[in-house]
Amino acid sequence: MKPPPIIIDFKEFILKGNAISLAVGVIIGTSFGKLVTAFSDGIINPLLNLIGGNPDIALKLWVFDVGMVINALISLVITGAILFFIFVKPMNRLQKKDVDAPTRSAEETLLTEIRDLLAKR
Repeated sequence: MKPPPIIIDFKEFILKGNAISLAVGVIIGTSFGKLVTAFSDGIINPLLNLIGGNPDIALKLWVFDVGMVINALISLVITGAILFFIFVKPMNRLQKKDVDAPTRSAEETLLTEIRDLLAKR
């Protein structure tokens, strides 16, 4: 018995590379977020506490808690700095090394060897 067309369409959708890549990206992003949070909570925040005490800002204007927004903004900047300097810059350096390395085809290698042998004669 053949499955209904909706099941076939769903199977095609779920097995597409984009859907699988997106799912993997979300899962890895969640784990990466936990890593960045642990790094900032375990290393950066204690350093900030040593330097300046409690980093929480309490600022209420009428019924609005502006301090909460300022805390979130500071957290965003710190998290962005951690991501950039600890993860993005080193990964860019690694990728640049891979790109900078010249890759030769088998034909180019063979022609280079022939050229070198002819130059020796």
